[in-house]
Amino acid sequence: MLAILAAIVFGFALLLDLMDTNFGAPDLFNWNTLVLVGLLLLALYLAGVGRGPGGGGGRWYRGRRPGRG
Repeated sequence: MLAILAAIVFGFALLLDLMDTNFGAPDLFNWNTLVLVGLLLLALYLAGVGRGPGGGGGRWYRGRRPGRG
């Protein structure tokens, strides 16, 4: 989920950069701030915060249980 949010933030930052606008709030919606927020979200995702691609919990192996003859 955090990776999806980071992608949205990066897309929004790219649109701001391409349109060369700041929506009247230069300190809040500038390109550098949005890139840093996106990098923070990616770092949290890679650190394991939130639900990862596996959906969290559950069995991590498939098939027969290891160590059972």
